[in-house]
Amino acid sequence: MTLIQSGKDKNAINLNTDRLFLRNLEPEDVDDILDLWIDPDVTEFMGGPREINDLRKGLTEDSSNPYEYEYDLWPVIEKSSGTLVGHCGLLEKEIEGKSEIEVIYVIKKKYWGRAYASEAANALIEYAFTQKKLNRVVAMIKPANKRSERVAEKCGMKFEKEILRMENVTMKLYVKEMSSGCCR
Repeated sequence: MTLIQSGKDKNAINLNTDRLFLRNLEPEDVDDILDLWIDPDVTEFMGGPREINDLRKGLTEDSSNPYEYEYDLWPVIEKSSGTLVGHCGLLEKEIEGKSEIEVIYVIKKKYWGRAYASEAANALIEYAFTQKKLNRVVAMIKPANKRSERVAEKCGMKFEKEILRMENVTMKLYVKEMSSGCCR
């Protein structure tokens, strides 16, 4: 993973992997990200498809100030084609009364099976440890989401415990700590 800091803003993100590029949201990304978040297969384990008008409004607002948040989801671009293939990032979450940073990896169904989720997640974890100086990153995964569990495991994350989230939904908490080695 290569990090390129542009100097535009302290929250600028430019992560390069072998095949992918993660960067801040741009207005022209909105429609591609909408397609991702309204797909019932992609969102099956994340609460289902999003309401398109609310999502469009939020993404459009976010694209007007893409450096607002330190932790966010960022477009994932396939280098060879220039195509937006996912929406991945780091988000701050409260888990059992404690603030945690969760790695999120959402890839368009057309690009499943290419290990893009693992590649993006590994880069994000490395970024969290080396640039953000975090000691721990988590992933919350519904027990039936075996694909997401495999991604977490490929990234060196370990199952820690089951937790209850909103509306008493059971989630598996996967964790990677800096002491467990970074990052591949």
